[in-house]
Amino acid sequence: MHGSTERKTALVTGAAGVLGLAISKALLAKGLRVIMTDMDQARLDTLAAELGGDVFGVACNLTNPQEVENAVARITERAGIVDVLVNNAGILSNNKTAFTTPEEWRKVMDVNVNGIFYITKALVPGMKKKHWGRIINLSSLAAKSGGITAGTAYSTSKGAIISLTFSLAAELAADGITVNGIAPAYIRTPMVTAQLSDEQRAAVLAKIPVGRFCEPEECAYVVCFLADELAGFLTGEIIDQNGGLHFD
Repeated sequence: MHGSTERKTALVTGAAGVLGLAISKALLAKGLRVIMTDMDQARLDTLAAELGGDVFGVACNLTNPQEVENAVARITERAGIVDVLVNNAGILSNNKTAFTTPEEWRKVMDVNVNGIFYITKALVPGMKKKHWGRIINLSSLAAKSGGITAGTAYSTSKGAIISLTFSLAAELAADGITVNGIAPAYIRTPMVTAQLSDEQRAAVLAKIPVGRFCEPEECAYVVCFLADELAGFLTGEIIDQNGGLHFD
C-alpha cells in the first residue's frame, strides 16, 4: 500500500462470491496478504490456489460468534493481526413486507448485520494494539432508497450497516482505525444476473444515468482506496457508487 513500510494483512468476508473474489484479487495486486473467508473451505482453497501469492482461505460461519472467535484465533496464529477488514458477506432478499416471513427476516439480519458485528468485534482489539486499522463495510443503495427491487429485510439490514459504520467510526477514530462504507447499486453479480428477471434488469438499467451496471472490479477499486494509508483522514463516510442513480 502507498506509504507503508510494513506489509498489511486484509480479511475479506464473502470472498468466494463474485465481488468478494474481485476485492481479494485487487488487494493482492496492491501488495497485501489476503485471507478469504466464506462457508466452503474446499472452494476457498481452490480460489486461493488460482489467485496465487500470499493468500489463503478460512471457512467460517459469521453468524456463529464462537466459530468467528475460533477462526480469528487460527488466522492470528498463521498471519498475525488483521489490518484491513472488508465486510462484504451478505445475502439478498427481494420480498417486500407482506411476503417476508419471520424466518427470512431473522436470517437476513443474522447474516448481513450480526455477522459483520461479530467479526469486527473479534478483530478490533488487534487493530487497537497496532493503533492502525481499516474497516470497510459493504452497504447498498437499498439502504438509502428503501429498495428499488430489493426487499424490506435486505434494505433494512443495509441501513443498519450504515448506522454501525457511523458508530464504529466515532468509537475507533482515536485508535487510528478508520471505518467507512460503500453503498453500491447493481453490481454485475448473481444478485443482478440471476436474481432479477429480464424485465427487472431492463427497467433498472433504464434508470441508471451512466447506462450500465457496475463492474465488480470498480467496487474493488474503491475498497482499495479506503484501505490505503492515505485514506487515514477519511472515516465515517459512506461512498455512493451507483452510476448517478441516487445523489446524496
